[in-house]
Amino acid sequence: MTRTDLPSHARVVIVGGGIVGASTAYHLTKSGISDVVLLEQGQLSSGTTWHAAGLVGQLRGHSVLTELIKHSTKLYSELHQLTGLETGWKQCGSISVARTDGRMGLLRRTIASARAQGVEVEEMTPEQAGEMWPPMRVEDLKGAIWLPGDGKANPTDLTQSLAKAARMGGARIVEGVRVTGISQSGGRVSGVETAQGNITAEIVVNCAGQWARKLGQMCGVSVPMHSAEHMYIVTGAVPGVHPDLPVMRDPDGYIYFKEEVGGLCMGGFEPVAKPWGMDGIPDDFAFQLLEDDWDQFEILMQNALIRVPGLETAEVKKFYNGPESFTPDNNFLLGEAPELKGFFVGAGFNSMGIASAGGAGLALAEWIVEGAPTMDLWPVDIRRFAGFNNNPTWLHDRVKETLGMHYTMPWPNLEQDSARPFRRSALYDRLNAKGAVWGSKMGWERVNYFARNKAESSIEYSFGRQNWHDAVAAEHVATRTGAALFDLSSFSKLMVEGRDALAVLNRICAANLDRPVGTSVYTGMLNARGGYESDLTVFRLGEARFMIVTGSAQAVHDADWIRKNTPGDAHVWVSDVTSAWSVLAVMGPDAPALLQGLTRSDLSDAAHPFATVAEIDLGYATVLANRMSYAGEAGFELFVPVDFTLGVHEALVGAGALVHAGYYALDSLRIEKGFRAWGRELTPDITPFEAGLGFAVDFDKPDGFIGREALLALRGKPLHQRIVMLSVDDPTPQLWGGELVARDGVPVGKVMSAAHGHSIGRPVTLCRIEEPARGIDRAYLSNGRFEIDLAGARFAATWHPKPPV
Repeated sequence: MTRTDLPSHARVVIVGGGIVGASTAYHLTKSGISDVVLLEQGQLSSGTTWHAAGLVGQLRGHSVLTELIKHSTKLYSELHQLTGLETGWKQCGSISVARTDGRMGLLRRTIASARAQGVEVEEMTPEQAGEMWPPMRVEDLKGAIWLPGDGKANPTDLTQSLAKAARMGGARIVEGVRVTGISQSGGRVSGVETAQGNITAEIVVNCAGQWARKLGQMCGVSVPMHSAEHMYIVTGAVPGVHPDLPVMRDPDGYIYFKEEVGGLCMGGFEPVAKPWGMDGIPDDFAFQLLEDDWDQFEILMQNALIRVPGLETAEVKKFYNGPESFTPDNNFLLGEAPELKGFFVGAGFNSMGIASAGGAGLALAEWIVEGAPTMDLWPVDIRRFAGFNNNPTWLHDRVKETLGMHYTMPWPNLEQDSARPFRRSALYDRLNAKGAVWGSKMGWERVNYFARNKAESSIEYSFGRQNWHDAVAAEHVATRTGAALFDLSSFSKLMVEGRDALAVLNRICAANLDRPVGTSVYTGMLNARGGYESDLTVFRLGEARFMIVTGSAQAVHDADWIRKNTPGDAHVWVSDVTSAWSVLAVMGPDAPALLQGLTRSDLSDAAHPFATVAEIDLGYATVLANRMSYAGEAGFELFVPVDFTLGVHEALVGAGALVHAGYYALDSLRIEKGFRAWGRELTPDITPFEAGLGFAVDFDKPDGFIGREALLALRGKPLHQRIVMLSVDDPTPQLWGGELVARDGVPVGKVMSAAHGHSIGRPVTLCRIEEPARGIDRAYLSNGRFEIDLAGARFAATWHPKPPV
């Protein structure tokens, strides 16, 4: 189609003709939506796609990302049969090598994870790796792994083949048309504007690559990403290189290699990246590169010469410096924007666009067709970010770190250091003075633990017990035996008000919220499949006034879910009041008595029982006191107006023996009690039955709830996946989550959450077990011999039908 005969309307308009846009167009047509128009301002693949290295590695840190890339590899291997166009796909396999014991430990953990996800993998000695990859020096290596299903492709050819497949399905692709505006009406997208004419549309998909943030700004949508320079070289002939040479990654050296016409393509991800495009990305930046920067490339070149000595004399045929877009957490952005209905985003692929595009296009197309994600996409869901994450100065500083995260050692609990502090609670300075060691979530600075001495003042990362173990043990025991104070101000808080608030929330939540004013209710928000979209607590503060308390990262997601499931004529409004309230949790058997000494309000069990919330006086402040505990001990969550927080903290500290504690202790406390967490045990693919939370579902309440029909269909039937608690019999291993779980020697699942159970003296876990054939009942759990695989070593584990504490 030429640029002069644009249609006036299309059901779906895709903006951007890189590999992600082409994949989305193809998958939409395959799903039955043929009225698709793809607009590309230059030529197909002319932005970032054309200069990508084309590596396709299957294994990722999140299982859903692995599944998406597995779809990519299958699609790329078959696409030429559909279109007749070659894609350059070659399943050459890949080798990852380790220079250090820590990296080799990670690779061994990777083996168990890969096998649990159905990815073929083998451990190799350095010598075996050298035989498979002859140009490589191996004397300094600790070992390697081999993934035979990995491969590489030609990005431009792959994009052209996907575009042809989309055209064959009815899509229209127009090059040379730049989108200059996004039309909207009544909070919904209504089309795109171009110099060649406007197109009305029901759906607009932003696959604009490096221009995706700018396109989002045209319609008030945050697309938090920033460009950075990404460099690689292509060499002449190198001894030992042959056409079937696998891809090789040396993450300790930040580098990768692939065969390229008898030579090598060598690039990498340096620890401190070089941002680009601070003044905007030129619209006509097509098939262009940036200037060579050998100074920036030096750390990669030095490491490459260590690994492949033959590069010393090889000709450098071409230096590629092509900018790519990176997100704050190094995962891409996918899904319907919360700010504008019908406006979808598929962007920010962090130099993983070729590997991810096939699966991402499928997931995006299914989301468009079904109106909601069809799988657990939280790691890439655009709603994991908020508007403040789109700040350009913050993005500039953060992207310096995120590019290097590809090969940074992914230690357990690893914190990003850049662009911090970002969001701070009212107690930040006070807690800092008490030795707080900080972590970050949704931009919030949150206390991980309190250091007792200089040796504990910063985290020393390892796969074994880290240097904070004893400090957290003390906080944990203090909570179980006395009283501890946690600053939980990062909890997200949404106010839902209006005459229809009860009816709307009762339809969205699985529990019955039609309780007396002053009640707090734990509940889940479920999707149509019966899986968890979120778990949260709802305070009924008035007849038509509710406060929702949810996870730190879930404010945007949960508010969007509520709004999208609120009828258009309902009298309801949702406000994010997170920053208006601090949350100070006082937990432990001594907590009620300590608090009673600070208030004239009656905090007795009779007057203020579990799951009630009421206004109380505390010192000079008036606060909301919710009797509920994520630590599994007696206590209260105090919701304090921010301007009164310092005074309340002073009153609490002056009241008696109160230990300050952080999130590491809170996590070990909740795991010992078997409390589930959203994003770990609770996901869109886990139902309340499978999570062991059926008690929090009211099937009989009037008008039902979202997901009720799916749950009724499952009721009384065998469960093929379950969340279960296992403790390790040996007290010495350190588990972090992600480890493989075996029953009678056969892999059946993985650890979702893990901590040292300081009350029971051994590691305790919450695991996701799967048994597609027979189902999982009490006999299955009590009669099986469970083990947890820790970097190849298996440890006996005990199933707990009830929490051991």
